[in-house]
Amino acid sequence: MTSDQDLPMDGQSATAVFAARGIDVTLNKDQGVIKVVKRQGIDGDRPMIGDKVTVHYTGKLLTGKKFDCSRDRKESFCFNVGKGQVLKAWDIGVLSMHRGEVCTLLCKPEYAYGSAGNPDKIPPNSSVLFEIELLKFEGEMLTGDGGIIRRIKVKGDGYTNPNDGATVDVHLEGNCAGRLFDCRDVTFTVSEADDKGIPLGVDRAMDKMQRGECCLLYLKPKYAFGSEGKTEFKIGPDKDVVYEVTLKDFKRAKESWEMDVHEKLALAAEVKHKGNQCFKAERYQQAVIQYQRIIMWLEMECGNGIEQLKRIQDFVIKAHLNLALCFLRMKEFSQVVENCNKVIELDECNEKALYRRGEARLLRNEFSLALADFQQVLQSNSSNRAARAQMSICQSKMKEYHEQDKKTYIDMFQKFAERDAKVVKTKRRRDESLRSSMNGEVGIKRRRKSQDCPS
Repeated sequence: MTSDQDLPMDGQSATAVFAARGIDVTLNKDQGVIKVVKRQGIDGDRPMIGDKVTVHYTGKLLTGKKFDCSRDRKESFCFNVGKGQVLKAWDIGVLSMHRGEVCTLLCKPEYAYGSAGNPDKIPPNSSVLFEIELLKFEGEMLTGDGGIIRRIKVKGDGYTNPNDGATVDVHLEGNCAGRLFDCRDVTFTVSEADDKGIPLGVDRAMDKMQRGECCLLYLKPKYAFGSEGKTEFKIGPDKDVVYEVTLKDFKRAKESWEMDVHEKLALAAEVKHKGNQCFKAERYQQAVIQYQRIIMWLEMECGNGIEQLKRIQDFVIKAHLNLALCFLRMKEFSQVVENCNKVIELDECNEKALYRRGEARLLRNEFSLALADFQQVLQSNSSNRAARAQMSICQSKMKEYHEQDKKTYIDMFQKFAERDAKVVKTKRRRDESLRSSMNGEVGIKRRRKSQDCPS
């Protein structure tokens, strides 16, 4: 333990004193970052590479002059540790801390501001001191809904990642409620992991990993085994799972721009078939991935000649229609409307697009818009009995809502009338009470006056 008063403030003795009191936390043990713990943290987990950490800090020169402080600004500071977003000394130092710990780091120039320093604040080639308090940390969210959280145990090598269609060699260990249910080495194709019984969350994380990386993936049911569970692994419905994944090696697939039109069309046919199989098996998330791959490959493709362009548009339209159907099943109605709109841009009278958009709008209680869609369907195909039935439902719902609105307004006006009547009644009582009081005072004054008169 130490305090600011104990800290050496001259460059000659700083390293020696810190080395005696603290520990060298650099990988090379070159005394580039020496840590002295001022307050012990909570024993247990430490941050991992990529974690979002929240800290308070104060930066000082060895002279004691303060050059930065988060507390002075009355706001903590957040960053993803180990990702090069901050000074090298911070990445190293914070990864060594526990939650709640307060420490001071002595940082050599090569781990801090280097030979350039920081104009007007830090001279060139200066060692600096940072007092850091680790407030909290959490894993890196790989999806907007927090369904996949990654924590990196071992950082990978290089700057490339597996892409869509890449072949990956991984080691997997799956845990559910502390029970190991899956442990294996497996090779699979990114975006097709479902073929090997690997959950969607692991598949989705692949394009964020580097060769040699070992990470923990915390998966919510949507990205694990869903509401069905996995009987093979004895996992019930709606269970969170944790996978430890080591990416041993991978071979990248061709990027879209590297493929010619013939390759794209051949792959699109294979992927469409796979997507249809997933849809029939009610694995809608996996089906979505396959149909989205077709759009990624072909949406901006023009082809060579009218026939090829027609084939491309046919694939794109069917992919959007199938996506709309998947999202209907998943109750993501805004996505249904978006995909149907894409189809209508290419084919304004497309019966399926209009019908599915109408279904989504009906389920979003947008009855007039839904009715307009079903009416357009009937204009294209007057014998579409399903659209006619949906029109009846729309009209019935509109009438029902109109009656509800009417009742709501009647009730509202009734309450206003009752309130106004109550106000009038209260005012009348107040006026009557006031008049009665005034009459009483007049009577008293008259009696007093008569008593004051000579007899």
